[in-house]
Amino acid sequence: MFRYAAVLLYAYAAVALGATVDISKVNGSIEVDAGQQAGNVSTVNGSIRVGSDARVREIETVNGSVRLDPRAAAESVETVNGSVTLDEGVVVTGDASAVNGRMTLQRGASVNGRLENVNGSFDLDGATVHGGIETVNGDVTVGAGSRVENGIRVEKNRGWSWNKSSRPKITIESGATVEGPLVFEREVDLYVGSGAVIGPVEGVSPVRHALP
Repeated sequence: MFRYAAVLLYAYAAVALGATVDISKVNGSIEVDAGQQAGNVSTVNGSIRVGSDARVREIETVNGSVRLDPRAAAESVETVNGSVTLDEGVVVTGDASAVNGRMTLQRGASVNGRLENVNGSFDLDGATVHGGIETVNGDVTVGAGSRVENGIRVEKNRGWSWNKSSRPKITIESGATVEGPLVFEREVDLYVGSGAVIGPVEGVSPVRHALP
């Protein structure tokens, strides 16, 4: 009897804390409070915010931004139209992606999978990406103290995205490291700081500039 009551109490506590509860909406934003746990978090029209030290599984929205506050964690992050911001110490164990939106990684943030978008900039400030960066039209800034493994790929524009005539700007600041090839299927402006470490440059010849 005591064991049965203990099991019920544990199950109730898990639900109360949101440990295994999915949160889903069609219209409206979602916020997971600091220090809480949840399952998959998704909405169609709305933003998603995960508070400091909170833990969730998959995050997905169509029209809305995604923000993870300091030291929060998620398995994956995906939005179609909206920005993605990973604050200090955030960990994403899988991929983080957007179709149309800026992606910002603050100091100590880490994405174990791939970081990708079609349209929108990338800004890494002392962050780490283990699975590489992939874009079509995005400007990429790998700031000092940042590390990107598995390279950077800029895909050929196949006609479905914006800014067809503009060249993406790829900036690798001094003190940053990009391991693996930088593969360019289209013309880009490549800026490399004197103290930056990069892999081989492949594909079309980028226009290369020195940082001031």
